[in-house]
Amino acid sequence: MEPTEYAEKPPRYFSGVRRDFIDALPSDPKAVILELGCGAGGTGEYALQEGKCGRYVGMDISTSAAEAAGERLSEVIVGDVETIELPWSEPTFDVLIMSEVLEHLRDPWQTVDRLAALVKPQGCIMASSPNVSHHKVIRNLIQGKWELAESGVMDATHLRWFTPSSFEKMFVGAGVIVDKVEPLTPMGRKARLINGMTGGRARHLFMTQICLYGRKS
Repeated sequence: MEPTEYAEKPPRYFSGVRRDFIDALPSDPKAVILELGCGAGGTGEYALQEGKCGRYVGMDISTSAAEAAGERLSEVIVGDVETIELPWSEPTFDVLIMSEVLEHLRDPWQTVDRLAALVKPQGCIMASSPNVSHHKVIRNLIQGKWELAESGVMDATHLRWFTPSSFEKMFVGAGVIVDKVEPLTPMGRKARLINGMTGGRARHLFMTQICLYGRKS
């Protein structure tokens, strides 16, 4: 049964497309991609259309989103990744994508370790998550506020929060070689100035979304 908190989400919540992740991949009609939290399948559909893979497998806890994804992707697995038995026992995938999903899990460290083990050596791993060390969150904490919302960094369905460094550490612990950790969108002029004045030590304060790119060792 689909958890109530996800059944109540509007359709747009599951309809995002990570073109930035897909555009970063080489064209490869033989590649197989696994996406955790595939939503309605927009990212996978785009990958298939662009020739980035020949097979795209999605996983999602939402039955309604998975039903929509089933019409777009090669295969869709419905269920809670933390409790279901996975049909693979050895490295199968050339690419693993986990976009805005790990923060919803009870034990994302175990899930990253579990799924990274299914990626072929030197296979690509891409992931993203909200940054709890953003200056707006810190400002609210200083004021004694920790207010949950329907979406964004403080989405009420989030169970875990990450900083750029803790997010990277989770992947390194799973045997992933992290190539870069960067913001989803470029910093504005003020943020670049402050970041430059602090020698890059304030970078985390201006990163709304954490984007990680790595490879399986």
